[in-house]
Amino acid sequence: MPSTACAGMAAPVPKPRSKFMQGMGKSSIDSNVSLDGSEINSRKPEVNSQVVRTPMDPHRAEADSSLNDGHEDSAVPVGAEVKFFRPPPLFTSAAGEGEMLALSVWTKESNSDSSSDECPPTPVSSQPEKFPFQLSDQQQNNVSPVPNAPVHNTIQTKPAKTKKPRAATIRVSRRKQSTGSGGSGSQSWETNHRESAVACSSWLDVWKGRKHNVLWTTFDGQLMSLWKKRTDKFTEYVFHVSSITNVRQQDKGRFSIYFRKKHFEFMAHSEDMQKGWVTSLHTSRGREPPPQPQHQGSLIMKEPRTKVYAAICGHNLWIYNSKEDFNLGLGMTLVSMNVASVKETGRRHFSLITPYKTFNFSADSSRDLTTWLNKLNEVIRSALSCSEVALRLWASPWNKVCADCGSSNPEWASINLLVVICEACAGVHRSMGSNRSKVRSLKMDSKVWTEPLIELFVIYGNKAANNVWGHNMPAAEQILPDASQEERAEFIKAKYCRGLYRKAHPLISNQTLLNKRLYEVVCGVDVEETLSLLCSGAKVHAGPQSPSAISLAENAGQALQTELLRHNEYTEAPNMDQQKQTVEQIGLEELHGKLEDERFLFSLENESAAFDVLDLREVISIFNQSAGQTHEFKMLTLTDSLSCSADGQDSLLLHMLHIIRVVMPGPLADEELEGVMAVSRLSLREGSGLQHAEVWASLRPGEMLIYPTLPHTPRSVFPMNLHTQYSLHSSENTIELTAAEKTLYLKFERDQSCSSWFNLLPKAVSSQRKSLQRSVYKLPAGMSGRVPPELERCFSHITLYGLKVDGLYRRCGIATKISRLAEQLRSAPADAVLGTGDQDVVDVAGALKLFLREMQEIIPSSERSEWVKAAAHAHETQRVPQYRSLVKRLTPDNRATLAALCGHLYVVQLHSQVNRMTAHNLAVVFVPTLFQELAMNTDVVRLTKELIVHHTLVFLSKEVVQDEDDEMITVF
Repeated sequence: MPSTACAGMAAPVPKPRSKFMQGMGKSSIDSNVSLDGSEINSRKPEVNSQVVRTPMDPHRAEADSSLNDGHEDSAVPVGAEVKFFRPPPLFTSAAGEGEMLALSVWTKESNSDSSSDECPPTPVSSQPEKFPFQLSDQQQNNVSPVPNAPVHNTIQTKPAKTKKPRAATIRVSRRKQSTGSGGSGSQSWETNHRESAVACSSWLDVWKGRKHNVLWTTFDGQLMSLWKKRTDKFTEYVFHVSSITNVRQQDKGRFSIYFRKKHFEFMAHSEDMQKGWVTSLHTSRGREPPPQPQHQGSLIMKEPRTKVYAAICGHNLWIYNSKEDFNLGLGMTLVSMNVASVKETGRRHFSLITPYKTFNFSADSSRDLTTWLNKLNEVIRSALSCSEVALRLWASPWNKVCADCGSSNPEWASINLLVVICEACAGVHRSMGSNRSKVRSLKMDSKVWTEPLIELFVIYGNKAANNVWGHNMPAAEQILPDASQEERAEFIKAKYCRGLYRKAHPLISNQTLLNKRLYEVVCGVDVEETLSLLCSGAKVHAGPQSPSAISLAENAGQALQTELLRHNEYTEAPNMDQQKQTVEQIGLEELHGKLEDERFLFSLENESAAFDVLDLREVISIFNQSAGQTHEFKMLTLTDSLSCSADGQDSLLLHMLHIIRVVMPGPLADEELEGVMAVSRLSLREGSGLQHAEVWASLRPGEMLIYPTLPHTPRSVFPMNLHTQYSLHSSENTIELTAAEKTLYLKFERDQSCSSWFNLLPKAVSSQRKSLQRSVYKLPAGMSGRVPPELERCFSHITLYGLKVDGLYRRCGIATKISRLAEQLRSAPADAVLGTGDQDVVDVAGALKLFLREMQEIIPSSERSEWVKAAAHAHETQRVPQYRSLVKRLTPDNRATLAALCGHLYVVQLHSQVNRMTAHNLAVVFVPTLFQELAMNTDVVRLTKELIVHHTLVFLSKEVVQDEDDEMITVF
């Protein structure tokens, strides 16, 4: 059609693609930079005979011809080669400017077209293309109808809301961290020249959609991994660099990483760190993508139960949140098959076992289960080819990684240190000398591997050894498999020659007691304590006048102890003085902190990105140092000291008590935290005995609470007063406490912990003890009367510690102990020491029943006939109102006592699936106490049961109390 023929025609409607290209205009993104640094004009399609060869469909060509009549400069000939550029996403930074790094092609052919695989030429469709934004009427009028007409900057996009980290809530002072130590996230970014020129790691604020987190982020040139903690072994997210489509650098330390349909937003604490990350990502273009999956499919993962998508790639099992994430290359975590084993655990269920975590899966069918098991075992077999000794040692998941650096499938061992290590670490061990480490091969030194030695490594091995030699290991100082030879040597010598991270035995400062304890332990099965004694300097041969520890172990029939002692007969242990690190004070840094579950996030400014994160599980001591208008507490880790200050006491306690709840071994009641002055992890030794226990201790006015770290072990109370004697043994970091003919030795892990405790003791012993035994019951406001304090104490204690005790009220306690408890409770209910073990709680329940039997009749004998008549009614709706009427006739004290008893029993029967104390069983136990001679009457038994089940209707209704809103409070 001649071009003049359309002069009088309406302007043609632009094709969807052309309309989209017009809408781009000049956005707030001023430049698009390709990977090679050249500018990309992505505003319009251009004719290029060397780019995309796309033969036009005849129908499409005809349509194109009709649309372009009258606009020769914009016509696209049939069969022409058209180059399309995918426009960048329209996101704006806070300042409205940013730099888009169009990392569209992350393959080896990085010089090819930057988006041909992402946005191929789109055929004409009858449906209009959906826009990522809406145009106003004015904007639509400004859009040129000519496909290739000049584009005007008429589209105004609404700026995205700037995402900010959560504001800090407390001020923190700590020793400045050395950038070279690797112990802090304050270092901007670190280039690793050993493996790749682009490797870096740091803490970053991360947003995925609206979800915000602070994650330890690492990049090795291939994989980008995001971790909740530096010590975690499995990631929150992981993806290969080839999955990335775009990287955008923004202002204020922000940058974004785009996938095809999703993106992450990051915020670094400094511009240098941001530039380091963007440069590293830019430099890593063209990496080889991971191999194609050998097997893939959906699985159900337990703990938490969720559906995931899994794929076996090379020697790794990748786990994705969904198949969509699999297609995007955005993984949740990956498991190396080098350190894993697989086990069928039931119908359609299997477990993937690693040294750090066991993954439990279920397949969709038995056939899928068989396929997964075969594929996983095939990959594991291909990764393992070794001798029988190695395979037996690797049966323990802990032994499948190097004890020092974490390399997979270590083939060497130090037989005296009880560690399985890789070849690189074995070289450093040899350099320390055989008096420190005896290195043997799992493959070649077959003669040394006796059956007891193999069994010793399988049962204990790396797990027990690192519990001793690496007990105090800061996460930042742990080396990785790619550590340099110098870093590896420094770390291993610090660990085994200087003993910087070892779990020093509490008797380390007394050589005589240390040797004596070794002679006791080797006659038993506690190999881990033997290892702790040996690494603390205990001698296998104490002297010519004493039998050797080896002979004692042999005589006791302890083959594993004997084997360990033989290999440590002439070895040297680190000196005690070498364990203390000389820390150079290089000034303090003022930070802003905020708590997040089990983590403490630090930032340089109030609302800036976190640059370091402390795992609160690393805290070993907390001290309340508030005085007057100063609100401050100190927190100690093995390597650092932090002072936290707040504007008010409430804010300070909110932070301090949160941290205490995290570090303590079990749940704490609110009253246990009242007035707390100090909390520390320590070793406790009682009297002249040599046994010690790892505990947490809490210092309160007039007492010390002791919380053992062993599960299901009750806390104990050590009362203190002005007669309590205490002394400091500073050279041993030990405090000696003596009260009521009982002596305790508290050995602390740091001298600061020890001295701070000692300085707080005068205040603690001179303060009046605060009773922990607060009643968990509150009488309704309108109900008068008084519950005997000894009964109230029993109710509270059993509610707190006895609801899960099997047969709580049907078991018989120890008569002598019940009598003693009853006497203590009568004389001083608040000060009586009640145990929290199962038998202790049963004894308290026995004392409760004794008190009830000794009381005057709660339900007078003169009124029992009325209760029998009420119980004889056929319908429950008739009986309950009668009960309420009879309760009103009781004396105020009896009514209050009966209400408290039935309320307590109601709580007990709620846990009947565990304690087997149903309402009926409780009624059978207590009906003789309440109704005596009528206990055999079935109606009266039913009455007692209904008093328990319907205690709210009976005791807390309007007819009984005036205020129906004030209900009983119980603690579960």
